[in-house]
Amino acid sequence: MEEWVRPMGKRTKNPAVVKFLLSSMMQRALLAPMVWILMTLLDGKCFICAFSMNVDPKYFTGIPNSTGIELIKIMAKVPCKEDIIFKNSSFRKAISRYVRCYSQAIGWSILLIFILLGAVGRVIKPCFNHATFLQTRYWSNYLDIEQKLFDETCVLHARDFARKCVVQFFESMREDVTVRMPLSSACRPSTIRNEYEEEEEERLHGITRQDQVDHLLQTWYECKPELDVTKMAYKPKVCITWEDHNGKALFSEV
Repeated sequence: MEEWVRPMGKRTKNPAVVKFLLSSMMQRALLAPMVWILMTLLDGKCFICAFSMNVDPKYFTGIPNSTGIELIKIMAKVPCKEDIIFKNSSFRKAISRYVRCYSQAIGWSILLIFILLGAVGRVIKPCFNHATFLQTRYWSNYLDIEQKLFDETCVLHARDFARKCVVQFFESMREDVTVRMPLSSACRPSTIRNEYEEEEEERLHGITRQDQVDHLLQTWYECKPELDVTKMAYKPKVCITWEDHNGKALFSEV
């Protein structure tokens, strides 16, 4: 859905990828409810509670001597096996088994339909362009991985940004104390940039202000970069060539 509603920017939208993402999302969303529905139908207890009153009791033996409203109330108590009305009576068990058979028949029918649909999908899949399917699956996976990597990079940047802000706050407080209690320059600690700090600077990527962060996030949403990493994959190499006084190359070194 995010891919569909995002601004165009430098990257075009592929309808096939959007459809693939939507179908994958629907399959994942429907998997758990369908499993729950099938398990409920195969168990049959919900069906007994819902439809025990719709069963015609004249087809069963052992029915209590009641008519009209009383018979309807008795049929409504069929799911309650602890009720004293059904003590030493096979009437409740017969109706429960009858309703449970319908419930299980519906559950197995739905499961069989899903199996047939899956088999038909496997059979007709080679009839379509498999290359297009591979391309669509590749770019859908790319979008997921790209968003995950962007989120991870944002988390690292936010962690380093927060650490810099906290350290800067404490440093400013220490400078205030130093102004109130001036020390000689020989006692002031020298600033040493270690490897960890250099790594932090690399993760900040020069984004050191709130307005820069907001601009970066807005640019990422409105104008995602085009799918072309040629400049990163083929960086020009610096080659040093030694020549003689006639301009003839003697040897080169990369």
